[in-house]
Amino acid sequence: MSDKTGADAPALVKCLVWDLDNTLWQGTLLEDAEVRLPDAIRAAIVELDARGVLQSVCSRNDHDLAWARLEELGVAEYFVLPEIGWGPKSEAVRRIAEGLSFAHRTIAFIDDQPAERAEVAYHLPDVRCYPAEEAVTLTGLPEFSPAVSTVDSRRRREMYQAGFRRETERSAYEGPDEEFLRSLDLVMRIGRATEEEITRVEELTLRTSQMNATGVHYSDRTLRELSADPGHEVLVTTLTDRFGPHGAVGVTLVEKHPAVWHLKLLATSCRVVSFGAGSVILNWLVDQAAAAGVHLVADFRRTDRNRMMEVAYRFAGFDDEPCACREAVRTAPARAAETAEQQETTEVERLHLVAAPRTPSTTVRLIAPDLTGRPATDTSVVAPA
Repeated sequence: MSDKTGADAPALVKCLVWDLDNTLWQGTLLEDAEVRLPDAIRAAIVELDARGVLQSVCSRNDHDLAWARLEELGVAEYFVLPEIGWGPKSEAVRRIAEGLSFAHRTIAFIDDQPAERAEVAYHLPDVRCYPAEEAVTLTGLPEFSPAVSTVDSRRRREMYQAGFRRETERSAYEGPDEEFLRSLDLVMRIGRATEEEITRVEELTLRTSQMNATGVHYSDRTLRELSADPGHEVLVTTLTDRFGPHGAVGVTLVEKHPAVWHLKLLATSCRVVSFGAGSVILNWLVDQAAAAGVHLVADFRRTDRNRMMEVAYRFAGFDDEPCACREAVRTAPARAAETAEQQETTEVERLHLVAAPRTPSTTVRLIAPDLTGRPATDTSVVAPA
């Protein structure tokens, strides 16, 4: 049994951090260079990877020897941001979480030594710790079992690894950030969510906390019903660059009224914060509202992690000024597809904006529909004069 039991519906684990000696492999590497990887552990590593659970390593070992053995065993590619050295494991786990921009409650740690688990649990109380004997049963636990598997989840590790290569190149780039972003050949596509994409949209509302304007989870069923409602727009954003696809990185939910569009949800992946993805989406939506001659009202619910989303809204021009259009949103009849939680307005701030035309991004080529009913647009990046 794990050292820490969660609620009836525990938060999904986004990254599992493995100890090596007598946990991932059998034996102690510094005593036996031929440590063995059990077939059941290999199968667990592959299965978790397929489910979209990232995996890392935190081990007291010689880095070069340990990494070489992981490569010999054919599993090194499955681990991101490995921490192999001699410092406290809690600090290593903390660095992994920070490198991934993951909340500690989404991190799990597995180790054969009770003292090591206790040290991590003491300094990082939100990290879930598991003894090594549970390794082969992790795939049967609810916190390691996403309800659905999507194309993006199956390639999540590869997308993160591409992201680390991207960041390495960015660190070495000596020019302005805007020039580097333009060199990436970024292409953003915003479109109405397809049947296949709806599941990924639900996953985004579950997994995204820092860049989620309300923290509200919309179920697959609810999203499908809203997508079929002509009064709603369920939009998914994808992003690619010369390093490869980022996958689905944003979800936008808009209810359209005659004089105001109600932005009920905007959530973007933390992986694309540095590309200004949220701002590009907001500017596009504001421009669309201006073309339609409507105001925008956006829901925002403060959490302990979404401060950056409030900054994005404020930077886009949303404010607290009174306007009659707020009343249209407040008195709108409840949609059958939405649950009581999503209709609840307690602690939800309604930010307001009088829409005006916006200048397209100079770093991102944007391909998006026209919500006013005109054909889709392709906004290519144009270098400033």
